[in-house]
Amino acid sequence: QVQLVESGGGLVQAGDSLRLSCAASGRAFSSYSMAWFRQAPEKERSFVATISWSGGNTFYADSVKGRFTIARDNAKNTVYLQMNSLKPEDTGIYYCAATTSVRLLTTIQRSDYWGQGTQVTVSS
Repeated sequence: QVQLVESGGGLVQAGDSLRLSCAASGRAFSSYSMAWFRQAPEKERSFVATISWSGGNTFYADSVKGRFTIARDNAKNTVYLQMNSLKPEDTGIYYCAATTSVRLLTTIQRSDYWGQGTQVTVSS
């Protein structure tokens, strides 16, 4: 069993930056592909970014490419999401997710574990 705990959300202005963290329990963290998803008000949860178990491969949603960076520290069992140049449309609850598959995690259906989410609000 894996537990994921997100932190780092908050209220910022457009153009600001935030860094989200996701701390994972369990000794197998370094073998999991990890991802961030978000859910805007009255919208479905959607993919944001994913990273392979080694950190060597990453993939981003087009809407955040060039502004967000996903990274991981396997020694600390933590995955990060650095968010720069934030826009009001980035507002939502950000969820950390993990899969035991070696494939990059890009869909809700393939996620094995979820965190409780952290709120990000970007004002204009």
